[in-house]
Amino acid sequence: MTDGAGGPVDAAAANEPRNWGRWFGRPGRSLTRRLIWLASAWIVVALVLAGWALTNQYQESALRRLGAVLSDTIDEVVVATNAASDGSLTVDEVRDDRTLRPLSGKYWAVAEPGPDGRLRILFRSPSLAGESLSIPAELPARLTAARGATISYNDPDGLRRGGEGPLGVPLRVAASMKQLPGRTQPVVFLAGIDRSNIDNDTRQFATFTWTALLILGLGLVIAVFLQVRIGLRPLYALRNEIADVRKGRAARIARVYPLEIQPLAEQVNRLLDHNQETVERQRTHVGNLAHALKTPLSVMLAEAGSKKGPLPDMVRRQTEVMKAQVDHHLRRARAAARAQMLGEITPIEPVLDEMAVMLERVFEDKGVVIDWRAPEDLAFRGERQDLQELLGNLMENACKWARRRVRVSAGATGLGQMVVVVEDDGPGLPEDQREAALQRGARMDETTPGSGLGLSIVVELTRAYDGRISLSDSELGGLKVVLELPAAEA
Repeated sequence: MTDGAGGPVDAAAANEPRNWGRWFGRPGRSLTRRLIWLASAWIVVALVLAGWALTNQYQESALRRLGAVLSDTIDEVVVATNAASDGSLTVDEVRDDRTLRPLSGKYWAVAEPGPDGRLRILFRSPSLAGESLSIPAELPARLTAARGATISYNDPDGLRRGGEGPLGVPLRVAASMKQLPGRTQPVVFLAGIDRSNIDNDTRQFATFTWTALLILGLGLVIAVFLQVRIGLRPLYALRNEIADVRKGRAARIARVYPLEIQPLAEQVNRLLDHNQETVERQRTHVGNLAHALKTPLSVMLAEAGSKKGPLPDMVRRQTEVMKAQVDHHLRRARAAARAQMLGEITPIEPVLDEMAVMLERVFEDKGVVIDWRAPEDLAFRGERQDLQELLGNLMENACKWARRRVRVSAGATGLGQMVVVVEDDGPGLPEDQREAALQRGARMDETTPGSGLGLSIVVELTRAYDGRISLSDSELGGLKVVLELPAAEA
C-alpha cells in the first residue's frame, strides 16, 4: 500500500481508526467533564474573538470619525491655498478656532516634495507654535501611489516634544497630495488631531467589554454545567438501577427513561432475561444429566453390594468413585451456571450458624467446638447452596483434622470482597503439600475417609465466582484456609 506521493503506508496504521478521543478527552474520563470542558473551551474562544472584534470595531469607528474631521480640515486648507503664476503658494487664514490656538490639539500643514524625495513644510497652522508634524519617510511614495486619496496614520513622534506630539499626546494625521491649478509641482496637505481622547475611550470600552464578557462567560459556563448535570441525570439514574440489579436490590430496570436512553434500558432488560433463560436451561440440562447418571450408578451399587467376592467389591469401589466424580462435575456445572446470575445475595451469619450446629453434632464423639464470628450485615454475592458447599467442605475438613477446636471468622475487605478464614488446631499441612492438596482427588492421608474432592470442589466454586483460596499455618497450630469471595454491597 502506498500514499498519494507513492511512499509506503503502514497497513496497521492505515486500518487503525483515527484517535479522535485524544482531542475530545481520553477514554475512561468523565462524560460530564468532557462536555463541560468542550463547551467551556468554545465559550472562551467565542468570547475572546467577540471581545477582540468589538474593541477593534469601536476603535476603527472612532478613527473613521477622526478621519472625517481631518478630511474637512484638509478641504478647508485646500480652499484657502492659492497658487501664483510663478508657482508660489499663499495660504489665507483658515477660520478654525482650534487651529489658531497654540498647541490646541488640532493642526494643519502644507508641504511639497523636495529634490531628495522628502516633504518640505511650506506653511503650518498657528496651533503648531513653530513645531512640525512628523512625516514618515515612505509617505511621499504612498501619496503618489494613492493619486489624490487621503492617507491616515498614527503619529507616535508628534512634534518631537517629549516624543509624542504637543503636550505629550499622540496624534492622528491625514495627508493628501493635490495638484493645484497653475502649478506643476504637487502640493501635500496634512492635518493632525489629538487622539488621546479616542485612546482613552477605546480603553474604557475595552475594559467594560472584557468585564461584561467575563461575567457572561462565567454565567454561560455555570449554565452549561447545570445543563449537562440535569441533562445527564437520566444516565446517572440508569447507572444506579444497573448497580441495584448487580447488587441484588432489583431484578430488572423498571424506570421509564427519555427516548434516547430508553432503548438502552430495554436492551439491558433483554440481556438479563436472556441470561436468566440461559441459566435455567443449563440447570435443566444438569438436572436431567444427574438423573440419567445417578440412577444407573445406584443400581450398580445396589447389585454389587448384594453380592460378595473380588469382582463385586471392585465394581462397588469403582462405582463409588464414578458417583463421586459425577457429583463433583454436576456441582461444578451448577456453580458455573449460578455464578453467571446477577442479584443473588446470601447472608453469611445464618449459613455459618447452620454449618457449625450440624458439624458439632457430626463430630460430637471428638468433642469438636466450632467458634465462629461474622457481621450481621455481611452477605455473599451468590446463591445459598454454593455458600453452603464452600463453607461446609472447609469446616468439615477442619473438624476432621482438628483435635478439639475450629475457628471461623468472616469479614468484608471494603473492596467489594469478603474473606472467610477457617482454622483448626490439628497437625496442619506441610508447605510443600499445600498446592497438591488443592488438586482434584488428592488425599493427604489415606486412613481418613473421603474421596479427596472436598478442597477441589471449594477451589472450583471459588474460581467460578472469581474468588481466591490460600493455605497457610494457623495460630492454633493447624491449617489456616483463607477464602476470598465477592461480597454483596450495602
